[in-house]
Amino acid sequence: MIYQEKPKDFNPVFSIVSCYVEHNGRILLLHRQSQKPEGNRWGLPAGKIDEGESELEAMIREIKEETGQEFSPEALEYLDKVYVKYPEYHFLYHMFRVKLEEELPVSLSPKEHQDFQWLEPELALQLDLVRDLDECLKLSYNI
Repeated sequence: MIYQEKPKDFNPVFSIVSCYVEHNGRILLLHRQSQKPEGNRWGLPAGKIDEGESELEAMIREIKEETGQEFSPEALEYLDKVYVKYPEYHFLYHMFRVKLEEELPVSLSPKEHQDFQWLEPELALQLDLVRDLDECLKLSYNI
């Protein structure tokens, strides 16, 4: 479950960054490998923040690792953070956006993802998404 305000009993064990990579009203979605957490589900370029990294540094690193694309810090826009509570653990979820003038080639990391597609946020809601991404899409795109 996600919260826009910090819940009283919130105890995060890590922080995650994610990015809406946008082009022509569509966002880049990545299909996770089956052996990964949330396997065989669709998600965004995302990942845990490593020790000593800022949110921005982690986001730039994750996009490069997962798509092969490098972006300057100025290209990324910080949108918001939400507080996520799963029965197993809690975490902070930071959302970024990058708007592309042209559709860039995507070079997937085969250890992480098996496919990708570009979809309008509303259509993405029809996919089997990683937990709570549907709520984040609704918040971010006013769906």
